[in-house]
Amino acid sequence: MEMAQELHVLAVDDSHVDRKVIERLLKISCCKVTAVESGTRALQYLGLDGEKSAMGIDGLKVNLILTDYSMPGMTGYELLKKIKESSVLSKIPVVIMSSEKILARIDRCLEEGAEEFLLKPVKLSDVKRLRDFILRGKMIKEVCSRKRKFQDDDSRTQPMPSSLVTAHDIESSPESSVSSESQQPMSKQSKIG
Repeated sequence: MEMAQELHVLAVDDSHVDRKVIERLLKISCCKVTAVESGTRALQYLGLDGEKSAMGIDGLKVNLILTDYSMPGMTGYELLKKIKESSVLSKIPVVIMSSEKILARIDRCLEEGAEEFLLKPVKLSDVKRLRDFILRGKMIKEVCSRKRKFQDDDSRTQPMPSSLVTAHDIESSPESSVSSESQQPMSKQSKIG
C-alpha cells in the first residue's frame, strides 16, 4: 500500500545540533530524512541551482521541506520564495522553524506559501502532526482521483467503498490535543485576520 511508504523530509538548518535533533525526531516518526546545513545546499539537492540534482541521481521524492528561518547566506524565507517560484517544486509543502516568535515574520512566511511556522525547540508532537498533515494531503488526492475515476467510468451507481475517507471527513474531524498558545504552531488554517 502506498501510504505505508516512508515520507521523505528535507531538513535545512545551519545548526549542527538542531539538525541532529530534527533528524532524530523525524526518524522516530518513521520519516526518511536528508539534512543539509544551508539554503544553498537545499537548492543544490533539489536541483534549483542549475546543476545535476541529487534528487535526480537517487530518485527520492521530497514530501516536505522543513527549514530554519535564520541562517547565514540564505534565510529560510528566501529558500521558501525560491521553492514557491519553481514550477517543478512549488507543490512541496514548506514548514519554517524559528526560535523567535516575531508575528510579522510569521505572517510574511505564511503569505509567501509556507504551510506552517513552528517555534523551536521542535517537539515530537509537532513532527507527528506534520507527518499526519502530509499523509492527509495524500489521502485527499487519492480520494479525489478515485472519485474522478468512478465518474469517468460512469460508475455512479456503484457505492463508494466505505474505507475511503473524503476531504470533508478529514476537515470535520476534531483536531488533536489542545496545548498552550506558545506551543501551537502558526498555520494557514489557524491564522486569523
